[in-house]
Amino acid sequence: MEAVKHPDGPLALHAIIQQLFQRENQSLFRVAMDEQTIPIQIKGLRDGLLITIGNGEWAALEAALLEQIHAQQSFFQGARIALDVGSQILRVNELVALRDRLSDRGISLWAVLSESPTTEKTAQLLGLATRISKPRPEEIRKFAVDDLGNATALFVNKTLRSGTRIEFPGHVVVVGDINPGAEVVAGGNVIVWGRVRGMVHAGAKGDSSAYICALDLSPAQLRIADEVSAILTPLKNPRPEVASLNQDGKLQSSPWEPG
Repeated sequence: MEAVKHPDGPLALHAIIQQLFQRENQSLFRVAMDEQTIPIQIKGLRDGLLITIGNGEWAALEAALLEQIHAQQSFFQGARIALDVGSQILRVNELVALRDRLSDRGISLWAVLSESPTTEKTAQLLGLATRISKPRPEEIRKFAVDDLGNATALFVNKTLRSGTRIEFPGHVVVVGDINPGAEVVAGGNVIVWGRVRGMVHAGAKGDSSAYICALDLSPAQLRIADEVSAILTPLKNPRPEVASLNQDGKLQSSPWEPG
């Protein structure tokens, strides 16, 4: 595969995907595992990558996928992937193991597509999407404000559904929920008067002092500047929280106190 030059920073993956898939081209990787060639097809989506793997024994397929990820760590770092497993029958322990291994590599598994009712039910039990819907054009909005920087704020007075992506160079305030599959990318802070279940990226231009506040902070993924969170487990008793970077540059959350 031809190497692609890209800028460093939190939006590097997005830049790579645009270069590789701007004409909806597909890349097909063939990984040799135990003298068997296993095809792995990767296609760019608006909100991540769609990976389709061939038929065969699941252990070999999983190993081939992880080997491909290891070979292209910079490409997959911070990616959100939907995995098409065809007719594979997968149990809870198998999907949990894969999700955890991907998370260890900085990759978020948000959807599993399958022809098997058993696998589909397993994915749903784990809170993973089992369908990929194409967002309507009006649901993808990128706002530009010249020469004002982080001093401005975008006010969004509604719940953001799956497929919605909001980009803004300043702060973003959402009065409503951010559902799974929805994304908010802000140059400044992100404040949500509601639940966060989708992806939120604050300080997208490298501002490590940015923060994310929500009444219920249980996202698919959080990002502040270049730091990416692992997959988070929803709290049994949600409480208002604020996420920020600590002195070591790692994401942490703490109670969101008034004032």
